[in-house]
Amino acid sequence: MNYSMEGAETERLLFRKLSRDDFDAWLPFHEDPRSSKFWSGIPQNPVAACSQQFDRVFERYEKGLGGMFALIDKTSDELIGLCGLLIQVVDGQEELEIGYSVLPTHWGKGFASEAAQKCKETAFKNGWANRLISIIHIDNEPSKKVALKNGMHLEKRTVYKNNPVYIFRIDL
Repeated sequence: MNYSMEGAETERLLFRKLSRDDFDAWLPFHEDPRSSKFWSGIPQNPVAACSQQFDRVFERYEKGLGGMFALIDKTSDELIGLCGLLIQVVDGQEELEIGYSVLPTHWGKGFASEAAQKCKETAFKNGWANRLISIIHIDNEPSKKVALKNGMHLEKRTVYKNNPVYIFRIDL
């Protein structure tokens, strides 16, 4: 199963596979210190951080571990963010996560919620999972709001990749 969101659409967004050509458009995410302030272990150099993220996305595509997909604004054809379904291991348990990131210039416009809801609907409709999670740093208030708006509830606090996180969950 590849958990592909390719070709999915919402009112304002089109999901497509990320490509190497998206690097320069996504780099401002890593250049803004607010984007990574919650996560330790990310390279300080924005180009290195972006390269590491892209490598992981393409590795996930190749290995069928889900992945982040480019969110394209249907009106402007501009890259807005990344969102997708990711196989994760949390506390020894394999889970399917809804992951989302939006370029800082588009924060607060509802794009993350719109995309995350589409991922939830697609996963449940296709029978890919009967429960989904989002892994959110305990201090990341905007991401918590997205999870709650997506119908998720706070399940627990744990540590993920050496970061204190909340696991938000929704069951089918």
